[in-house]
Amino acid sequence: MRKVGGGSIISTASIAGLRGAPGLHAYCAAKAGVISLTRSASIEFAKDKIRVNCICPGLIATPLTYNLIPGGESAATQLFAAFQPWPRAGRPEDIAAMALFLASDDSEFVSGQAMVVDGAVTSGMGGGSLAQGQAIPSIIEGEWSGPSFQMKRPS
Repeated sequence: MRKVGGGSIISTASIAGLRGAPGLHAYCAAKAGVISLTRSASIEFAKDKIRVNCICPGLIATPLTYNLIPGGESAATQLFAAFQPWPRAGRPEDIAAMALFLASDDSEFVSGQAMVVDGAVTSGMGGGSLAQGQAIPSIIEGEWSGPSFQMKRPS
């Protein structure tokens, strides 16, 4: 990237790296580490016009999340939409759109940022039709430790 005059490094963190979640201690710590690494690397590489950012997804309906919920994808998308202020579940395309922006020249002056894509979950209390905290425990039952550390539900 230095040889070509710059570029963009994009990593994936999580909203769990910005705020804790019960039962997900290692996952939260790992994602907070990605956010901190993003920030420190952005300072070091700025002189070379290398941008370093990370994306912090919220509840995104993917097989890693909905396969752990009774009722599968349909139940998960309803649960996620009810949990967050934005009235639908997050989709992989939402994360891809942020990655595309960060990879583009349109984000030339954006570096060292944890870009949150979460349907306003981390914006404050309330907004969804479920109480915050009500949906998350049902997802982590069975020793689930986050989408980056997928474990099979015990039989």
